[in-house]
Amino acid sequence: MTGAPVFCAGADISEMSTISLLETLAEDFSGCCDRLAKCSKPVIAAVEGYAIGGGCELAEMCDIVVSAANARFGHPEITLGTLSGAGGTQRLARTAGRAKAMDLVLTGRLIEAADAERIGLISRVVSSGAAYATALEIAQELAKRAPLTLRFAKEAVDRAVSQGLEDGLRLERRLFHLSFATGEFKRGMEQFLAR
Repeated sequence: MTGAPVFCAGADISEMSTISLLETLAEDFSGCCDRLAKCSKPVIAAVEGYAIGGGCELAEMCDIVVSAANARFGHPEITLGTLSGAGGTQRLARTAGRAKAMDLVLTGRLIEAADAERIGLISRVVSSGAAYATALEIAQELAKRAPLTLRFAKEAVDRAVSQGLEDGLRLERRLFHLSFATGEFKRGMEQFLAR
């Protein structure tokens, strides 16, 4: 990886090599990442280069992942005698399916951006060097959306992958009904009808 751009290559291996079991428990090593995954606002990642180990887990926690064509993704922790600790096995399996997750987690192999998009790990692939600008364009577009409804939509989609269909449909309907009370729906309809 020397000289190649890196989104995030994960944890500091030299730090991890000296940490004890008691320290990992006391510090809740990797537990800090839950805050990013639970953020109620949309989180957009712009990936150039390598997103491996903890870096891949960071990308998996984001709502929209824009990747440069030169990016590589993977969970090589198995090659170090460990496994993902910030949700990588769980999020990858939910995104890509059991078979693909098993392949990537058990072998530790890396995949290119086009393959990551094909299995649903990332949202879109752009030319090398354009990930940040594209992510910024998406963020600007989202900033024009009704903020409460954006949060509702994010929650509904997140729940779709963690609940059964009936529970997800009930939540979606509740959030849809709630959107009528925010005032955002009324403004949006007025703007639409004015066109």
